[in-house]
Amino acid sequence: MSIENKGKVILAGAGPGDPDLISVKAIRYLQTADVILTDRLVAPQLIADNARKDAIIIYVGKQCSKGIHTPQSDINTLMVEFAIQGKLVVRLKGGDASLFSNILDELEVLKANAIPYEIVPGISAAFGAAAYTGIPLTARGMARGVRFLTLFDLASVTPEQWADWGTTDDTLVFYMSGQRLQQLAGYLLANNVDQTKGLAVIQQATTPYQKTRVFSFAELKTKEFPEFGYVPTLLLVGKVVNLHEQFAWFREQSKNTSYFDNHIINFQHAS
Repeated sequence: MSIENKGKVILAGAGPGDPDLISVKAIRYLQTADVILTDRLVAPQLIADNARKDAIIIYVGKQCSKGIHTPQSDINTLMVEFAIQGKLVVRLKGGDASLFSNILDELEVLKANAIPYEIVPGISAAFGAAAYTGIPLTARGMARGVRFLTLFDLASVTPEQWADWGTTDDTLVFYMSGQRLQQLAGYLLANNVDQTKGLAVIQQATTPYQKTRVFSFAELKTKEFPEFGYVPTLLLVGKVVNLHEQFAWFREQSKNTSYFDNHIINFQHAS
């Protein structure tokens, strides 16, 4: 089949949770898509309000705590198969399409199959969480930079990295690390972290279920805290965290349920 007869794949970021935090361009593609392959961390309302009634909607998310896992190879196959049929496919990803996603795998398979594609950026969870907690990621005299990190593979973090993270003035944002809170605090304390810094645990950022907890490193040094791994959780470390109390504006309801789980009930699954 010639490239003229092929469809197209749109790799689009859906934003951090609040359905209003998606780009106009991504909405336009959702409204015209033949097929939507959606991640778990996408506001269910986005698809309900914007997808065509005849669109094929397939859930391709991952939630290991519930034994739900769509292999990346299955996602790649779906993108290629639908595009070869001439369909417009939206591969909808939580947050931004290029940050802590498997976009490289998807780009490689699209390129290998000569499938036209486009990348539509989205607001990453870090930016949404910072805005909705009143915590600037950078601030004069507090943080000149910000780093986006993960402790998903804790064993791969070197002693040199821990030493750097312990002493840097940059704001540190850890994705997919809610179950590593105690270890993160312990390693940073062992590497001379400035104890005037704060650590924020932000769950389900920008959604009606957002919950924010701020700890000092003095607290983390002496207490045991539960893990936060079963809903989307960000960990923020830095002096800027101390600004939360002063500038918080979003009224949190702190519901103990997942904002995103309607996907599991409502949509066809890839496997």
